[in-house]
Amino acid sequence: MNERYLRGAARQAELGGPGETRRQVYDELADIAPDLSRLAVEFAYGDIHARPGLDPGRRELVILGVLIALGDAGPQIRAHLNSALAVGITPAELVEAVIQAVPYAGFPRVLAAMSIARQVFDQHGLLPIDPIDPIGQGVRA
Repeated sequence: MNERYLRGAARQAELGGPGETRRQVYDELADIAPDLSRLAVEFAYGDIHARPGLDPGRRELVILGVLIALGDAGPQIRAHLNSALAVGITPAELVEAVIQAVPYAGFPRVLAAMSIARQVFDQHGLLPIDPIDPIGQGVRA
């Protein structure tokens, strides 16, 4: 293990650990690409995620926006929703962040991401959530 890997592993630990989703993705590829998980930890977490300038919650919101816009990133969206919760982003804030992606990523990708968010919230026992009132007229039932 090198310094980059140790820094990345420490950053993942700050975000609640690699989590089941990341471990599953890494494990599924271990027999054909054993270095891929090491590279992800070193580069994504040790070099990029560990940079100063953004707190972990804001960083997770940026990552989620990019993943939603990319589409077809369900396991990564699930992992980063869990990380966002672990660093104090509320379910209502996450719902609002996902909604913010609609004009840029489109409804199909946002609906898919929101479905994943609902599953993650359910796994954490966070349902139902109190939505943010976007127009100041009281939350609709």
